[in-house]
Amino acid sequence: MAEAVSARTLFAPLGPTYDRYAALLSLGQDPRWRRFLVSRIAAGPDATVLDVATGTGAVAQELIRQKGCKVVGVDQSPEMLAEARRRLGDHVRFVEARAEALPFDAGVFDALTFTYLFRYVDDPAATLSELARVVRRGGTIAALEFGLPRRLARPLWEVYVRGVLPAAGRLIAPGWGRVGAFLGDSIRDFHTSWPEERLLGAWAAAGIEGIHARRLSLGGGIVIWGRRA
Repeated sequence: MAEAVSARTLFAPLGPTYDRYAALLSLGQDPRWRRFLVSRIAAGPDATVLDVATGTGAVAQELIRQKGCKVVGVDQSPEMLAEARRRLGDHVRFVEARAEALPFDAGVFDALTFTYLFRYVDDPAATLSELARVVRRGGTIAALEFGLPRRLARPLWEVYVRGVLPAAGRLIAPGWGRVGAFLGDSIRDFHTSWPEERLLGAWAAAGIEGIHARRLSLGGGIVIWGRRA
């Protein structure tokens, strides 16, 4: 799990500033994408939703705001969870765990969200099966990931991730400079290995039906959602 460990190291120092600068460096799109992700979830006040790779709890907070549901947040980073607990207190139950081995029984959640996860696991297909395992039949599963823009938007994206993003990160802090230098290659490599057709096939193989995918912000983000069969 060398890549997952490096992700923990990369993001661990950024908890207190993560949401502010994630919004800034995504040109304001990251909060918009998270709102759309949560809008795809079918859940009400009686539902319990698992938010995997919860980080600082931004999606968990949006789930409460939009759906009024109960939320359990999971992340492998104790530093990120400390910031999430500071922000949300007792409104969310937070659990330190890996997405590849969730400490929950099968079918116990009404829905599940996860954000920017697959680039940090060794086997996205196996991880997706593990995520689906803990969701009841008919429950919604929804994911947000960075996209790889196509056609005319691709050159603009390359200019941004190769030049602007690393430079802007360095102006903020060394940790954000490392993130800025890392993200472009990480996103590009993931979508080379896992193009959309293959990724959607993994969702179906994990026992998810009614699968939809929506590209956002000229393809800079992608939200995928479906129902546990």
